[in-house]
Amino acid sequence: MPRRTATLLASTLMLIALLCAGVLIPVPYSEMSPGPTVNTLGDHDGKPVLQIGGRKTYPTTGHLNMTTVRVTGPDYTMNLLEAVYGWLDHDNAVVPHKTLYPEGQTAEQADQVNAEEFSQSQESAKVAALKQLNIPVASQTVVGSVVKDKPADGRLHAGDVIKAVDGTPVKATGDVAKLVTRHKAGEKVVFTVIPAKAAAADEKKGKRPEAGRKQVTLTTEKAEDGRAVVGIQAGVDHTFPFPIDVKLADVGGPSAGLMFALGIVDKLTPQDLTGGKFVAGTGTIDDEGKVGPIGGISMKTVGARAKGAEYFLTPKDNCATAAKDIPDGLTLVKVDTIGDAVKALKKISSGDTAGLPSCAK
Repeated sequence: MPRRTATLLASTLMLIALLCAGVLIPVPYSEMSPGPTVNTLGDHDGKPVLQIGGRKTYPTTGHLNMTTVRVTGPDYTMNLLEAVYGWLDHDNAVVPHKTLYPEGQTAEQADQVNAEEFSQSQESAKVAALKQLNIPVASQTVVGSVVKDKPADGRLHAGDVIKAVDGTPVKATGDVAKLVTRHKAGEKVVFTVIPAKAAAADEKKGKRPEAGRKQVTLTTEKAEDGRAVVGIQAGVDHTFPFPIDVKLADVGGPSAGLMFALGIVDKLTPQDLTGGKFVAGTGTIDDEGKVGPIGGISMKTVGARAKGAEYFLTPKDNCATAAKDIPDGLTLVKVDTIGDAVKALKKISSGDTAGLPSCAK
């Protein structure tokens, strides 16, 4: 066999072997890519994304799009060839698997976490939006979760309204821990609560839950740090003056909070916030309207621009990363609160964009 032919044959066989190895060798990575983007002012699957009842709403134009990142599932095993392709693809990102999914987390557990975060983001979006509009929102401290095999297990339940601890009224979530930790481990603490079912029944009748109060006495135990605990996490439950529903399936995580809040503000405001412009964005939001950072910012800007967005509302703490690779034709607008975002939208609507806080600056 001629030397040239033998060399080509050997090279071909080696290439085939490398390709086979690339397909067969698993690597501990996951891939992130631009996901769907949905207009919070519009419809999704034939239904309005935001549904508000019992309150006057106003026509809206333009877009306030929430953005998403598509990720490979926790049970997906990436091979070496896919990882290399992902690293070379400008619009995708290959990251260590454990950065997306903690060790040992199943697909079901990941879905549950994402669903809970999405639900909480909707709740905070409603609160932040109404506070921005100076519409009162009633709140109360509740049992957020109960730790299995701790003193409260089976005695208190998620959703129970906590009215007092040892007779001292509870006015904020932080009060619960302060009052419990006044005790030493082994001492008794008395909770005055309204069971979750009774509270829910009262809320359906349009009144604050007061009936069905009862006292639950628990014996504290010592936590690892030496504090006295009963094994609950306090949370906040809000009572809204009118119904606000978010209808969006197959989406998880907390990062749509800002855009949901802005959509609610726009629908409840006589002034058209966008002026017909295509604005997208992302960011978590808390009850006070503070905007927090999210993951996958670069993929979200790419996905938004691909759908036609001209402006992208970017959490302040994501600006440095987002500014490294800005899609052509997209302006990144830095926001730290819902108030910042509303001010920016008014500038965009009026066409006075020279003073917009930019991530590029």
